[in-house]
Amino acid sequence: MVKQLNILFVDDDEVERMKFSRVCSQSEHKTVITEATNGEDALNKLKGSSSYQLIFLDLNMPKMNGIEFLEILKADDRLKFIPIVILSSSDNMDDLKKCYELGIAGYIIKPIRYEDYSRHITTMLDYWSSSELLTHI
Repeated sequence: MVKQLNILFVDDDEVERMKFSRVCSQSEHKTVITEATNGEDALNKLKGSSSYQLIFLDLNMPKMNGIEFLEILKADDRLKFIPIVILSSSDNMDDLKKCYELGIAGYIIKPIRYEDYSRHITTMLDYWSSSELLTHI
């Protein structure tokens, strides 16, 4: 079991970043969250650290969107094994298929109700905190 989850949360919406941090702080898991506001910002943070174990990624962002970020990340031999969970408002099937083709670990459409959002994020934290993969990344 992972003692601490080092998460990169990539979303241009400040309210989403605050909501995610709140859910994580209220969970039973110890998390360290680094925030990025777009794919370009996220890549710069990844270059500076190799300690991220999990990435939550929005798709619709300025400068570099989530799919562009995924294409670059999955082409990098050092970073391609970091699990990525899409957390987006997009229910577009083309986006969903493209993300899975690029090797994501999960896709969550952002729930409107906070309780549903919290349940989805907590489920992901439960799963990934017990993943053997993360103990070797």
